Amino acid sequence: MKKPEKLETKLKTLPSSPGVYFHKDVNGQIIYIGKAAVLKNRVRQYFQKKSDVDRKTQILVSEIADTDWVETDSEIDALFLEAELVKRYMPKYNILLRDDKSSTFVRIDMKNDWPYISFTRNPFDDGADYFGPYFNGSAVKKALRYLRQVFPYYTNKNQAVDLDAHLGLSPVGMTSNEYKTNLRKLISYIRGDKKTIIADLEKDMKLAAKSQDFELAATIRNKLNNLRELKRRIMFGDKEFLDISKDLALSELVDLLKLDKTPVRIEGYDISHLGGTNVVASMVVFTNGASDRAQYRKFKIRVDKNDDFANMNEVLTRRLSEKNLKSWGMPDLILIDGGKGQLSSALAARNAMGQPNIPFIGLAKRDEQIIVCENGIFREIDLPKDTHIIKLLQRIRDESHRFAVSYHTVLRRNKFLDK
Repeated sequence: MKKPEKLETKLKTLPSSPGVYFHKDVNGQIIYIGKAAVLKNRVRQYFQKKSDVDRKTQILVSEIADTDWVETDSEIDALFLEAELVKRYMPKYNILLRDDKSSTFVRIDMKNDWPYISFTRNPFDDGADYFGPYFNGSAVKKALRYLRQVFPYYTNKNQAVDLDAHLGLSPVGMTSNEYKTNLRKLISYIRGDKKTIIADLEKDMKLAAKSQDFELAATIRNKLNNLRELKRRIMFGDKEFLDISKDLALSELVDLLKLDKTPVRIEGYDISHLGGTNVVASMVVFTNGASDRAQYRKFKIRVDKNDDFANMNEVLTRRLSEKNLKSWGMPDLILIDGGKGQLSSALAARNAMGQPNIPFIGLAKRDEQIIVCENGIFREIDLPKDTHIIKLLQRIRDESHRFAVSYHTVLRRNKFLDK
């Protein structure tokens, strides 16, 4: 079926940002609402000829006469906005195309003195607040885990001091009223009122600084930074975009780093600890630009020390041992989470293990600079943040960080429980 000329023209203006899109019929009625990590790629998919599209989707596409969209700052914002708009407009194809059994609701009982957040597929008439439905349960759970760093909350009835409290994820030290105020801000975020929350936090930070309560000002500043960091979080992804992007990134890496071949196996490394205790490291593997979790490995540093350079050196020395090279294979490229210092320590291990031909690079967090070493001279490469290479390296770096932190958290929790 040929697309209306108006729609054909509009599709050419779709942005590459995350957001929510609205398909409309000839009467301007919204018939379907969806979210996208990359609006341009996701919306265009509906109009590509595909033999595997089910009958209901074919009927939906045949009724689309117009499409509009709203851009969002992040995939998390798109996730929450989609749920709010579906609940508001109840488009017929959102009901026809989706199975209610797969939907997830967020439950918060604000009548309780110490409310906790839980998830359910079956909301009850129990006086609690339910948010949703969300049709990607894993994405909303991941989103709330990130938001917990900004708005600490309990996840069960037990408010005992545990590891979550030590990590700043539980509202220890708050009164019941302060905690509920904190939860109301989280609820406002879920409902899409992020701008007001940020404005309030900025105002509170300035007041704290003016009162010379610099500790409180720093805490609020960290919350603001965590909110801004959400822009980089991949919640549900856009498969078509990622497939195209990673292929281009691998090709561009060959030219940028003057590699002999496409880096099929890229390994990413990060260190995690708290003040030099329970020091661990992660090795994540991306095969052909995609996460290959079966190949992930974790390391416990043999002697705890608050020295990331020495820790990185130990990890790469162990990775490049003859035994592990034989068992795990040879990497085509190694990415170190860090700048010149971390990369230098990793290169020292590489050279000491007799593997000088394995390409190593670093990715510095502050400016997302690629750090390379050529003939003993370190060089910084600045690329635009929206390039395919930077996006691929960020995914690898973020995954290595996540994997390292998760292992460190497990060790801390076990040590805490053993006391």
